Amino acid sequence: MKTTDRSQLEFILLMAALMSIVALSIDAVLPALPQIGEHLSVRNPLDNQKLITTIFLGLGFGQLIFGPLSDSFGRKPIVYTGFVIFIIASIICLTTRNFEMMLFGRMLQGVGLACPRTMTIAMIRDSYSGDYMAKIISIVVMVFILVPVIAPTLGQFLMNAYSWQSIFGVTLGFGVLVMLWFWWRQPETLNPKFKIAYRLNLYVTGTKAFFKIKPAVVFTLLSGFITGSFMVYLSASQQIFEDQYGLGQEFPYIFASLAISVGFATFLNSRLVVRLGMLKLVHMAMLGYVLTSILYLLLYANHPNPSVVILVSFFAVQFFCIGFLFGNLRALAMEPMGHIAGIGSALNGFISTVMAVPIADFIGSFVKDSVTPLFIGFSVCGFISLVLFYGQMPYFKGLFSTR
Repeated sequence: MKTTDRSQLEFILLMAALMSIVALSIDAVLPALPQIGEHLSVRNPLDNQKLITTIFLGLGFGQLIFGPLSDSFGRKPIVYTGFVIFIIASIICLTTRNFEMMLFGRMLQGVGLACPRTMTIAMIRDSYSGDYMAKIISIVVMVFILVPVIAPTLGQFLMNAYSWQSIFGVTLGFGVLVMLWFWWRQPETLNPKFKIAYRLNLYVTGTKAFFKIKPAVVFTLLSGFITGSFMVYLSASQQIFEDQYGLGQEFPYIFASLAISVGFATFLNSRLVVRLGMLKLVHMAMLGYVLTSILYLLLYANHPNPSVVILVSFFAVQFFCIGFLFGNLRALAMEPMGHIAGIGSALNGFISTVMAVPIADFIGSFVKDSVTPLFIGFSVCGFISLVLFYGQMPYFKGLFSTR
């Protein structure tokens, strides 16, 4: 249900722009990972993947810190706070010559970006509910996912024309423009009756309230497993296509084509979710996700990497399924938490991200000269998610029967 007189289109575009800062900061540096590693004297090329996973780690912890604060002080001040942190972190990344300090800067970037990422979901939940909320989230997530269509190409261009440092500068400049738009046009969305007086035990009481809502916990765990398996691809994709397939120059275009697959799925989800419901779409997408990875393992697990066309085809189907999962899983988790949208969004993001980072690091450590470990990770994470989902079936039986 809409609670403001804002233009819906402008609201959606602004929320998508806020999320785009996050996606651009993650994906634009992918083509530059070898150059950054060389500049910082990184000995093991696999360590370059940590430049991706550490920003996710910061995103997870940042959400936990700032989400509850937004329930007391409002959404807008938290977004501004996060952007200040993002500026400081970007300066660290631009000036350091130490790999450990770069990792710290990337993690701090994640902490700062956690604010717009968490507040975007909270502001949508403040303004909408039910399957319509899922539709809005799907549209926003679609833009968030489509940013990788241009981000690696943009990063490659900036790196070739200037230097890898220019990638951080352009990302920061884009963030400034979005923040000015946000400051000028976006009113506060937190309903005064849901504002919680700040106190030191706010995190404790909010966390207790969250864990009492079983569907929110289960769908948060599902998000963690799915995000973790996808994060392996995100962090290892440059190494896979450049080192294993020798397609370093073509990597941005391959990455973009796969991002389109996810984006197209999220677009379809925004068209179908109100008619079919979140639960049915999640169920079908999870089955497709698991079956696709199992099929790959049956065909190619005991063989060398297949041709790049076959690999990209499997990735495209896998990520098409993911496109139906990202927005819906988060919307399902947020649906019963309208009264604690700030801390609810924070805990949802924190738990799923903190789960995803070690999953990605563990599976990624095996992705050296074969993509088979990646599909094993897809299969295991997908199967566990299905088990958790079916464990909730008695609770959702009535909901399924009404769709």
